[in-house]
Amino acid sequence: MTTESDSLVTKARRGDGPETRAAVRHFLTAFESFKEANDARLAALEKKRDDVVLVEKIERLNKALGAQQQKIERLALQGQRPAKGAAAPIMDERKAAFRSYMRAGDASGLLETKALVAGVDQEGGYLAPDETERMIAAALKAISPIRSIATVRAIGGNLFRKPASQGDTASGWVGETAARPQTATPTLQSLDFPTMELYAMPAASQTLLDDAVVDIEAWLASEVEAEFAAQESAAFVNGDGVARPKGFLAYPIVDNATQGFGEIGYIATGVAGAFPAANPADKLLDLVYAGKQAYRANGRFVMNRQTVAAICKFKDADGNYIWQPSTEAGTPATLLGFPVIEAEDMPAIAANAPAVAFGDFERGYLVVDRAGVRVLRDPYSAKPYVLFYTTKRVGGGVQNFDAIKVLKFSAA
Repeated sequence: MTTESDSLVTKARRGDGPETRAAVRHFLTAFESFKEANDARLAALEKKRDDVVLVEKIERLNKALGAQQQKIERLALQGQRPAKGAAAPIMDERKAAFRSYMRAGDASGLLETKALVAGVDQEGGYLAPDETERMIAAALKAISPIRSIATVRAIGGNLFRKPASQGDTASGWVGETAARPQTATPTLQSLDFPTMELYAMPAASQTLLDDAVVDIEAWLASEVEAEFAAQESAAFVNGDGVARPKGFLAYPIVDNATQGFGEIGYIATGVAGAFPAANPADKLLDLVYAGKQAYRANGRFVMNRQTVAAICKFKDADGNYIWQPSTEAGTPATLLGFPVIEAEDMPAIAANAPAVAFGDFERGYLVVDRAGVRVLRDPYSAKPYVLFYTTKRVGGGVQNFDAIKVLKFSAA
């Protein structure tokens, strides 16, 4: 596979640096070593003896694979950022006014764009320029795993309301001159997606703000993007919908055979807290085919890295590994031919845990962003530092309950 891997690496997309390509090659080499060690372990198990040295070697290789994959993702993300030495674009009046406010607290040029906080009349902030908002949004999509695969809709208010049919519209065949009896009226239910306030408060020294070389908007975006992404990632998976978005695992999870509107269907592994000892990959196939064919074409697996480490050892009936590493920076690994999205907020394998999700998240989960990022400058609370209270409003929830299924590690 080495020659084939090298040929795939040479096809890495344009824009990857030599460090990224080298990291991809090292990752593929480590995966080959992992497969050899795991095959030896399986052979030892078949002979009724467990080689402790082999088991420890596999665990070390597993950790090395995870570290190498994280390095590739980090390098790919860095490659998407603009070069530090790039020429600064010509600023319009609004950007110039915002920078003046950020650096010196001069809000005279922003008074017309004052953004009152809903529900708190005496508080306020100033809307960041569109470029800063887009910079933050692009970084969130690159970092936040669920946002990157869900539908994202920008709205102008605090609530997005979507009517949804429960699928009980009747129909039937009739002859050319036969009577057409009235069919049942479909039952519509409103799905509400309120936006919740997400904030970060980075601090900067006045020396940093006075330095004309520093791109103050890029600094602000880089400071808040990681915090926003971490909070979003947790909420989109497990959020309870109170002062935060509602995660897809916060809805009722029921047996897929009895799943109805407002519920997420699950497939049981048949063993509490584990895969079955015989043919464990079959349960992943059951999960893939639990939903309708329409949601399978754009299907994705979602799980945390510990679960990936357990599943990447599985083989199909022909002895081929069902998990395949990414051969190109920026593209996910695949499982049974479907992309694998690592979300650290997914539960680990445990008794009754829905540790693996599969489905078309673009049709199944909706993220709503209220347009605008607000910034409130506070030079008083943490002197000699200047605090920047930065907020955006985000909501989320399941919009199609048939599009997402989960694998529950339970006996039934």
